[in-house]
Amino acid sequence: MLKEKGFYKGVNLGGWMSQCDYSVERLDGFISEKDFETIASWGADHVRLPVDYDVAELMDDGITRIRRAVDMAKRSGLNVMLDLHKAPGYSFDAGEQESGFFENRDYQERFLKLWERLAREFGGDHENVAFDLLNEITDASFLPEWKKISAECVRRIRNYAPDTAIVIGSYDYNDVRAVKDLDAPQDSLVAYSFHCYEPHDFTHQGAYWDPRLDKEKRVAFRDSGTTEEMFEELFESALTKAAVHGADLYCGEYGVIDVVSPEEALEWYRVIHRVFEKHGISRAAWSYKEMDFGISDARMDNVRDELTNCL
Repeated sequence: MLKEKGFYKGVNLGGWMSQCDYSVERLDGFISEKDFETIASWGADHVRLPVDYDVAELMDDGITRIRRAVDMAKRSGLNVMLDLHKAPGYSFDAGEQESGFFENRDYQERFLKLWERLAREFGGDHENVAFDLLNEITDASFLPEWKKISAECVRRIRNYAPDTAIVIGSYDYNDVRAVKDLDAPQDSLVAYSFHCYEPHDFTHQGAYWDPRLDKEKRVAFRDSGTTEEMFEELFESALTKAAVHGADLYCGEYGVIDVVSPEEALEWYRVIHRVFEKHGISRAAWSYKEMDFGISDARMDNVRDELTNCL
């Protein structure tokens, strides 16, 4: 379903309308029409657009800005996976100091009303726009409530966007191994979402924001354990779950931190690409520019042509 709708090979636009200072300078200047043209030239069919509620809900011109991004994408022949990256009372990043979403009905209602608004605005663009309900649920303890919230969200979205594709992720930061614990999709246009940065100590080595890692430790690709067999085992339960329900899988984020050499990052992309292709898994690489993972950054110049063939 996702491939047929034009959501098979994508690139994230992280840091534009999320994980930023929300300044006019950032929102106006971080991504331009030329960037969409560049991504299209790489053979991508869509972009994943992370948007925080700070933009979509709180800014007077937030929806207008999202509409402008969708229109730029369409002019370049790209579709848009619209991802709510931060919601009222919830962020995957504890540093954002957002909390209470899974216990607070007011936060949940704001989330639902925001998606109703987005559905009203973009439901008519169902051939070009898909919805990613919420980025990276963290704790497994949130899952029972998340199942209820996401089901109600799909129900409300369908009042305005009956033909729009929707992807839903599970807990442990959208871990692929947690997909098996999600409920059956509500309809044929709902897919399962996951993120993949495995092996984590390779793709995130030196990550200053991750308390789980030794910031000084470095892992070479040859020692990382990255093989097709590793990804096959990692994806097995999600592939089985998807097959049982006739649902698609969407890897909304995957990539390698800029601490790793471009050549070794390319090796990782080659391996995961082969497994994505084998199983027809839709995906969007993290990330187009900067954000510690930038594919378009100058450091990637010597490998970019080959790397973008592995999206």
